[in-house]
Amino acid sequence: MTVLTPTPFPRSDALPEQVCFDRHELAKILAVYGRMVALGEWRDYGLSTLRDMAVFSIFRRTAEFPLYRVEKRPKLRMKQGMYSVMAVDGHILRRGHDLARVLQVLEIKAIRQVD
Repeated sequence: MTVLTPTPFPRSDALPEQVCFDRHELAKILAVYGRMVALGEWRDYGLSTLRDMAVFSIFRRTAEFPLYRVEKRPKLRMKQGMYSVMAVDGHILRRGHDLARVLQVLEIKAIRQVD
């Protein structure tokens, strides 16, 4: 009779994590997104949950590159802040610790002079 040792299950810390926006963060992002959709500026969005960051991409049309990306990177929370808004060309428009203040850069872009 041969006794085999069982193979251990992988530990939970070895499994890859996913970074996600929580309900309150999504509510703030979708409030800005809804206002811009009502103005006719934006039409579509995409949501990505990756191992090291979560991304909310904003599109003018579905088949284009995203106009803006709202990113959440928890590894940067003790440095520059874990929230950032990036433009289509990759430039960081605003970064910080408070999501509402970071999202203000998108509302400023919506203000235009009306003749």
